[in-house]
Amino acid sequence: MKKNILFVALLLLTVVASQAQESAAPKPVTAYVNPLLGTATLWDPKDLGFVPTHRSWGAEVFPGSSVPNAMVQLTPVSQFHSGSGYQYEDTVIYGFAHTSKGHWNLANIPLMPASGNNFTADDYKSAFSHKNESAHPGYYQVYLPRYGVNAELTSTLRCAFHKYTFKAGASKRLIADLAMANERIRNWDIKKESDNIFSGFQQGGEKMYFYAVSNQKITTIDTLTSATNPMGRPAGARQKNLAPAGPKKTPVLSFANSANPLLELRIGFSYVSVKNAKENLEKEMLGKSFTQVRQEANQTWMNLLGKIQVTGGTDKQKGLFYSCLYRSFLWPALRSDANGDFTDAAGNVQNKGFSYYTDPSIWDDYRNKDVLLGLLSPKVMNDVIQSLVDKGKISGFMPTFFHGDHASAIVTGSYLRGLKGFDVKGAYDLMLKNATVEGTRKYVDEYNTKGYISEAEVEHPVVNTVRKAAVTKTLEYAYDDYATAQLAKQLGDMDNYNMLMKRTSNYKNVFNPATGFMQGRLADGSWVKNFDPNYVYYEYMYRESNAWQQTFFAPQDPHGLISLFGSKAAAEKKLDDMFTTPYDGHEADNMSGFIGNYCQGNQPDHSTIFYYYFVDKQPKAQVLLDSVMNHYYDMGKDKLAYAGMDDAGEMSAWFVFNAMGIYTFSPADPKYIVSVPLFAKVTLNLGDRTATILRKNHGKKITGITIGDKKIKDYFVDDADLKKGKTLVITTQ
Repeated sequence: MKKNILFVALLLLTVVASQAQESAAPKPVTAYVNPLLGTATLWDPKDLGFVPTHRSWGAEVFPGSSVPNAMVQLTPVSQFHSGSGYQYEDTVIYGFAHTSKGHWNLANIPLMPASGNNFTADDYKSAFSHKNESAHPGYYQVYLPRYGVNAELTSTLRCAFHKYTFKAGASKRLIADLAMANERIRNWDIKKESDNIFSGFQQGGEKMYFYAVSNQKITTIDTLTSATNPMGRPAGARQKNLAPAGPKKTPVLSFANSANPLLELRIGFSYVSVKNAKENLEKEMLGKSFTQVRQEANQTWMNLLGKIQVTGGTDKQKGLFYSCLYRSFLWPALRSDANGDFTDAAGNVQNKGFSYYTDPSIWDDYRNKDVLLGLLSPKVMNDVIQSLVDKGKISGFMPTFFHGDHASAIVTGSYLRGLKGFDVKGAYDLMLKNATVEGTRKYVDEYNTKGYISEAEVEHPVVNTVRKAAVTKTLEYAYDDYATAQLAKQLGDMDNYNMLMKRTSNYKNVFNPATGFMQGRLADGSWVKNFDPNYVYYEYMYRESNAWQQTFFAPQDPHGLISLFGSKAAAEKKLDDMFTTPYDGHEADNMSGFIGNYCQGNQPDHSTIFYYYFVDKQPKAQVLLDSVMNHYYDMGKDKLAYAGMDDAGEMSAWFVFNAMGIYTFSPADPKYIVSVPLFAKVTLNLGDRTATILRKNHGKKITGITIGDKKIKDYFVDDADLKKGKTLVITTQ
């Protein structure tokens, strides 16, 4: 009897121990991801740094379904012509679009499930509640009470799967508002191919074709007409190419009534043809169940996000880390089909043996996100660069985005970090032309002759004053020259290497020692007199920044920049003043999240904190890095707001790198600057090698850095050492 009791007791202990092990088992990395993070907007002046008169720009991200760097981003639209098209504070949904970048464009081919006849071309939106909404990598769900429809979405690289559950006996309709998107639509078409198939296209900035297969028979495609376009431009929106006023026609598909409450749509997309859209659907989705597609999408994310494993840290920190890592891999977006076809920049269909992608958000994400993309998805990054080269050979210049010439840093940094799967000579020729011929670079002749770009004297400049953004251009071109020079050296072009390296010190030409700031200069060499270092401009002297935020930018020569202040002590004081002098409270749509005059909510000063390293005050930098990571990525009442715009993953990648304890201080160089990681251990699976980052102790002062058996005397580690699988140990006190 006693033996039986002992056996039962041991069995119970075994069960309890097993259950304890299961409960202690780590969650899958995708379980930490919240695609709704970043969708909320800041309203509190304490968070913003100013009193808002309208909705500020949030992270402008989308919560819907996508797989990494896909053609399709299947996401709800709560407001057209406003950021990604979705803001968490909105209360209605207009439909589900199939493209999103997180900027004021795309949101193509919006579809809205409906029932009954109580809707018009001007009024078909449905209310929704966050209580009946959920989002996970590769999946989005929301209930639409107006129509009694539960909508579920999942996707593949080039295809979308809509699963709509209607109330029993309800009629099933689909509103295809092809005249609407986040950009001006020039043309569209839709037609019924057969009982269960419809196809068409929408043409805005690009022409996107679709081929859709329904599980329910299509009875009719009718058209609703409105007297005018009801979608206005909300305050704060940047998009200019809005749909024109006038009549708007809206197709409505009706489906045969059946006892099946499910309406399922499998839709293939292409930027080449309906035929290719059909082929994409057949290869990626047709014949698969919704559950299967969702599981495959989740596994795709598991495979990517699982390349970085973190140990230690809180659930909040892991949630922010993996959510930011997820957000870093949604752009650039695929544009080539499963058969390799793509439409090039000249409008011609091509097939060249590589995957064709949209441009990165170059001005923003050259700083870090493109490095992360190359680290974890080198094949994608090679093809992204080859896509840039392909476009450059058509236009004559290497493409840029928004401002500057930073494809040079992307190309050079990628090449020096071992990415060689692109036409490097073709890329270099374009980069050199950018640096020497007026085209991508504006005012390049003036820059090349004077060593700076001059600015105008404006008597009463305001935030929106538009001139040359001359200081920013001068600083950025000096760095771009450095990036191009490094590739010139690699390719043996020493004459141009020497020419470009001489220009890398041009940043000094806009430093005014009398004010201690990078400052605008007139054509005659004198300084702009009406100068306020606290005032933010969009395009006067500075691009989306003020003098504080631009003064510490010379990643090619940080020691030289520090020397401009006369001493390390003087430079340290200048940094201290930057982080303690209150921002003056001017409202700027894309500027928020301040520490003094440092702005985490926009990109220009995202490496400034590290300048404390060069005045021998690394612990000061760590205090600020920790503060940013602790407070600026889950802000607002719902803890779902970033400090500012994510800009296609740059803000997210900033968090990812700094949480790991390495950052891309100079992205053109194959090195990382070391900081104190959030986590005790970070493991990076890099192809056939595994690198490890270990944090010893919990202090903010770094007392030692080793990688493998090598002791690091400064704060920089080589990318090559990580890729060899070495262990980076960061000791603190």
